[in-house]
Amino acid sequence: MPNTAVLKKTIARCRERGVIIPTFEQMRHPEKIPGAIQRRLRKIGLWDVSPLNLFRITWKNDISSGLFGPVNALEIPRVITRVRARIVGLLGKFYPTGAHKVGAAFGCLVPRLINGEFDPTAQKAVWPSTGNYCRGGAFDSVLLDCVPVAILPEGMSKERFEWLKGIGAEVIATPGTESNVKEIYDKCWEIRRTRPECVIFNQFEEFGNPVWHYEVTGPAVEEAFRNLGPGLNLAAYISATGSAGTIAAGDYLRGRFPHIRVTASEALQCPTLLYNGFGAHRIEGIGDKHVPWIHNVRNTDAAVAIDDESCMQILRLFNEKAGHALLKDQGVPASFIRKLPLLGISGISNMLSAIKIAKYFELTENDVVMTIFTDSTALYGSRVEELRAQYGEYKPKNALYDRTRYLDGIGPDHVMDLGYYDRKRLHNLKYFTWVEQQGKTSEDLNRLWAPSFWEEVFRQGPVWNRQIDEFNRATGVLKRL
Repeated sequence: MPNTAVLKKTIARCRERGVIIPTFEQMRHPEKIPGAIQRRLRKIGLWDVSPLNLFRITWKNDISSGLFGPVNALEIPRVITRVRARIVGLLGKFYPTGAHKVGAAFGCLVPRLINGEFDPTAQKAVWPSTGNYCRGGAFDSVLLDCVPVAILPEGMSKERFEWLKGIGAEVIATPGTESNVKEIYDKCWEIRRTRPECVIFNQFEEFGNPVWHYEVTGPAVEEAFRNLGPGLNLAAYISATGSAGTIAAGDYLRGRFPHIRVTASEALQCPTLLYNGFGAHRIEGIGDKHVPWIHNVRNTDAAVAIDDESCMQILRLFNEKAGHALLKDQGVPASFIRKLPLLGISGISNMLSAIKIAKYFELTENDVVMTIFTDSTALYGSRVEELRAQYGEYKPKNALYDRTRYLDGIGPDHVMDLGYYDRKRLHNLKYFTWVEQQGKTSEDLNRLWAPSFWEEVFRQGPVWNRQIDEFNRATGVLKRL
């Protein structure tokens, strides 16, 4: 039952701040957003800290008009991929904060907000993350005049830390880099013990995360695929595992394309799913060394691992003048070369995973592989500078080597086609993190294996839509516009 006392305070806060909460349906179909809101959005920048920018948590932001259009997607030409299948990725660049994780944070925060489980007038929202999720959570929190607490590894890019401090977040840097998720969890337990005013929104276990992707990302992938034209086969959907929110779009897609191969991608330096491996890596945005609680492993058909060195050198190829010159000489259109910075490090990793899967399954011209380009190089400029300092000036011979080795040289290795018991083995790995360390029970874990559990999880979206509508009527903000 909702906490009515807290809910009243939350409604008053949103009325005072002019906050209207969009429904998942409006994020999926932004043309359904009330005209009064759309007119005001034209005057608001994409990254402006304005409550109305909650309505820009969608894959359909149109930068030129300030409103909405088709799904933002980018097809990688065959002259780059060298595979017969078509490879298309949704672009996270055009979200507030420049990454789609602001949607996952919304999915975790709003169910608690509309049920009185989080009091923005008295509590702080804690966002444990390896980067983009805590940025999205901080953005959502500030719109409510609530102090966000961002937890992320100290080794993440300096752009992340600078942005968080600029928006007024309390920033806690934990030891390590991308793979050090347990250290983040340890800090969360410390906060639970010592800071009762804090509420932790853990993307790795909050079911609002996959529900948001099921309701918003899954349909966007379907729409972008259908926009390619008739007669094509959606052969695979690729997602880095990360918190396992984005891969939940595959649960939606399974219902529309039963033969799709939902593929989990990870770093070869930390191949948790592929080899039960561990280690540090540089593909920022896909924290691992465990299986997230919210990962429906039963719906994962394959696992693939990418060498982080490939990602870092392709980052240079895509962002250095010598790289652009080589690609132009090889027939890549100049109009596309200008779009290469739309792929951040994890986006490059997903692209390489898509190429590898196309080769492994011998996909043809009628096949399409869909994936996610989570963020852009705008968040990794410092990494490009670091690589330049480490390796020196990027010359034509470097570009040719990187193109030949890290793109043309991609093979079908480090791929596992998952059978039933492979998936169950991966599901059972959750025990060591979640039961032994994070307070779950074996009974909880067993329930997650049942398809009926996930059917129930994904039925929550329409319920939350109705509750959001009721909440907005109670604030009266929309009526005042």
